[in-house]
This record gives sequence, structure tokens and C-alpha cells, in this order.
Amino acid sequence: MSAATVDLGETTTPRDPRARGKAPRRRLGLWVVRDYAVLAVAVLVVVVPLIYMILSSFKTPSDLATSHLKIFPEVWRTANYSDAVHQVPFGRLFLNSAIVTAVGAGVKVVLAILTAYGFVFCEFPGKKYLFWGVLVTLMVPPQVTALPNYVLISSLGGEDTYWGIILPGLGTGFGTFLLRQAFLQLPYEVIEAAELDGAGHWRRLWHCVVPMALPSIATVAMVNIVYEWNDYLWPLIITSDPNMMTLPRGLTLLINPDNQAQTFGILMAGTVMVIVPVLLVFSALQRHIVNGFTQGGVKG
Repeated sequence: MSAATVDLGETTTPRDPRARGKAPRRRLGLWVVRDYAVLAVAVLVVVVPLIYMILSSFKTPSDLATSHLKIFPEVWRTANYSDAVHQVPFGRLFLNSAIVTAVGAGVKVVLAILTAYGFVFCEFPGKKYLFWGVLVTLMVPPQVTALPNYVLISSLGGEDTYWGIILPGLGTGFGTFLLRQAFLQLPYEVIEAAELDGAGHWRRLWHCVVPMALPSIATVAMVNIVYEWNDYLWPLIITSDPNMMTLPRGLTLLINPDNQAQTFGILMAGTVMVIVPVLLVFSALQRHIVNGFTQGGVKG
């Protein structure tokens, strides 16, 4: 009787190989849905304010000065863009931002390349401790150094000058840290072969290291371009002449303290024009940026 019962139990519980794979696939599907849901929420948090800013740049003061939220403007007012250009010296502000961004970001990238190469391929006393000092600079917020920088730059006559805007921002360790990690992943055999062929440090740097680490260098360049272009705090402190202001600083000239609702749409139009160049640069360097962030985790 017991044997029959056992045989009956075995025949009523078939073992289907396809059934064993359903549970893992179901869990994998839930993980994918969860990950995409988190990603969608993160995208909405970033994109929704940007879309609302663009829509507000076409709104009239009556659409903005209301207690009821209006997503779309009742009348699309394109004159906000022309008003923003004519109410402030927009061309001069754009030129100032372009100069500050090109010089500041360019010098930062060159300094990051040189220092990262020294930390990886050169031997000198105290190299480890000096690199720790570079990392410490990443922990210091720019608000802390604003007052000492202002006292120093103003005492040297750097107010309302290009070098006064650019110089304090050059002391950053982000590019050095990121490029050092990227240089550590480069195939050392190539560098060693160039050294055996008689190539010095300068030739090894620009003919071997830089071409192989170009994605990471593009990433550092992009981060510095965005930072220099969008920097508001330091230009606000060091500039007072409208002809020397950068675009983020110059947009404050559009604000009417007596009637802010009247100029809010114009301010949004100016802000949209400020972010367009950054978006174009990001679109051009997007492929290199993705490769740059992944290069440090994969050994070449």
C-alpha cells in the first residue's frame, strides 16, 4: 500500500524542465520593470522642469501672473526672445562666456593631462601624498573659497577682467583624478615600447597616452565646459560691469524688481538661449563621454 502511494505521488508531480525556468524569468522581468520605472522617474525629474521653462519662455505676463497653473501658453509670445536680446548686451555676454569657457576649460584639460601623466608614469618623492592633496581639493566646496579668492583677485586688480574670472577656477582636481584613473588602465606595453624606441615623456604623452585616452579627455573637457559656461557664483562676485559679465550673471539684468512677473517670460527665454550651446556641445561629444566613463572600469 505504501509503495503504491509513493508511486502515485511520483506520477502526479511531473518534473517539467520548462517549469524550472519560469520563476527566474519572471523575477528578471520584474527587475527590468523596476529598473525602467526608476529610470523613468529620474528622467521626469530632470526633463519636466526643462520643458516647463521652455513653455514659460513663450508665455505672456498674464499667463505667468496667475494663481492657477497653466502648462501651455494661451498666446505663444515669441517676442520674449527678441526682448531678452535687446534688453541686455546679449552679444557681449555671449562673447564673454565663450572666452571664459574656452580658455578656462582648455587650460583645465591641459593641466589635468599633465598632472595625471606625472602621477602615473613619473616617479618622484611624495607622489602618493601629493595625490591625496589633490583629492582633498574635491572635498572643498567653492562657496568656502569664494571670499579668499575675492580678496586675492581684487587686491591684484582682477575685478571685471577675464583673467580674474578664469584664474580661481583653475585649481580643481576633478580632471586630474579622472584622467589618472584612465591612464592607469592603458596598456603599459605601448608606453614601454615607445620608451625603448627613445621617446621622451613629452612624446610619449602626446603620441601614445593622449590618443588612447581620448574618450576620457573628452569627458573631462565636457564637464569643464558645462561648469565654466554655467558658473554663476564667482562671476557674480567678481564682476559688476555689464560688458564683462558672463551669460548666467548677465541674465540677472533682465529681472525687474518692481514687477517680476512682467519680465519672467523674458528671463526664461534668456535662460533657454543660455543652455542651447551646452546641449549642442553635449550632443557632439556624447559618444566620447559614454566611452570615457566606462574606460576606467575596463582594462585596455
